Amino acid sequence: MFQFIDPKFRLLEALQVIRKLFLPITFSLTLICLTNGCGNKVATRDVPVELPEAYSLPTGSSPLDSNWWASFQDTLLNRLVDSAITHNLELKSTWFQVAQEAGNVAIIASQRVPQVFLELQGGASRPAPDFVGGENTQLSLRTSYEVDLWGRVKQSKLAAENRMIATFLDYQTMGISVAGEVALTWFTLQASREQMNLIKEQTEYNQQILALIRTRFASGQVRGVDILRQEQLIENTKEEALALQMEIKILKNRLAVLLGKAPGMLNISEKMKLPTLSPIPNAGLPMELINRRPDIQSSFNQLEAADREVAVAISNTYPRLTFNLTGALRSNTLTNLVESQAASLTGSLLMPLFYGGRLKAETHRAKAFREQQLNAYGQTVLLAVQEVEDALVRESLQKEIIIKLENQLDLAERAFNQLRIEYLNGSIAYLDVLVTLDQMQQLKRELVNEKLNLLLYRLSLYRALAGGFESPIENEEDFSIQENTISTK
Repeated sequence: MFQFIDPKFRLLEALQVIRKLFLPITFSLTLICLTNGCGNKVATRDVPVELPEAYSLPTGSSPLDSNWWASFQDTLLNRLVDSAITHNLELKSTWFQVAQEAGNVAIIASQRVPQVFLELQGGASRPAPDFVGGENTQLSLRTSYEVDLWGRVKQSKLAAENRMIATFLDYQTMGISVAGEVALTWFTLQASREQMNLIKEQTEYNQQILALIRTRFASGQVRGVDILRQEQLIENTKEEALALQMEIKILKNRLAVLLGKAPGMLNISEKMKLPTLSPIPNAGLPMELINRRPDIQSSFNQLEAADREVAVAISNTYPRLTFNLTGALRSNTLTNLVESQAASLTGSLLMPLFYGGRLKAETHRAKAFREQQLNAYGQTVLLAVQEVEDALVRESLQKEIIIKLENQLDLAERAFNQLRIEYLNGSIAYLDVLVTLDQMQQLKRELVNEKLNLLLYRLSLYRALAGGFESPIENEEDFSIQENTISTK
């Protein structure tokens, strides 16, 4: 009796046969791919610059918090920074660069395991030289594997991992910059509002003096030019108020973009008082910056990646050993596919002989790039130490500048009160009073600016000492950076 066999059953049976025949061989090749040959070793280097044992100025004793912006004790600033770290588009863009590098690591790592293909072929030819009817059906399993004799694939993967870590550290550096820009913009906005409030008070006071001068002019006690000079001072103050209004609106737009919002869509309170500085933190030692700052760690990982690329370039000049395994089931019909079996194992050794000097040139280029990264790493370390030193010097001297400015303001107020009394008594002309009044009001506005500068110098110190911190987006993606690979604090 004729028995019909379902082609789907035949296909499943064929796949099982292939699996039984060639799975042990494939497993053996997988074990080979996990064994690394005598590859090139990467160089180990110390910091290429000499660093001082301590900073030139003393610092405090309290440690720096990873969320350093909280040290200003401004709750609104804390909310702004948290929002920026979550929604800033430039920071998000940098994070997806990390995702790209993670994909690149996976692509390179795939070269360390056998590449397996399952292929089903069917065709027909006329006339038929081999098969009756000229039909040809073949189900084959192909495996290709390159033995990593010299560690070329391994070093390529490690170099890709270094670049991925460097990109992640660049992301953390960007996070520090975004938090710093938010704090800088917020403090500048507060100072501008404080200036606006001060100018409003000064304008009201100047108008009171103008009314007094007009009264004295009506009684013939002063000249008309005194009225004109006072009106000029009022107009000058109003002009400065307009400039501040423009700056406040621009700062709001800038803050909105930092928070991932369109300009004009950010509503914040009208707080006008700058925060008080907390004690200066412990800056630690210059050598500690190397392990703390993500930009330095990023530069070091770029150096390591370049070092591994040298090993890859050297390995390209050595022979390559490749194995190819093919197992196939053949038949002139799909139903008889398991009746004929064939297998082949081939190995090839490829030795580069003449490439017109290209391989040697690639090695020289890789070595030159490594030396470039080495010097870039040293420069990054030097700039980091300079940023800390500059911030310490500026803050210490800025405090003295503010003290001197407050002394000037006190003297100007005392001089103005004395000259005002003499003017009311008719002893002096109003020009002396006007000059002193203008100086006193300018000193008050300058004092606000200098207090802002003191805050910004402390902000520069925090940013110079800051390490990486975890952001919400790091927990939302389907890949992660291993904690034992890189320190995020």
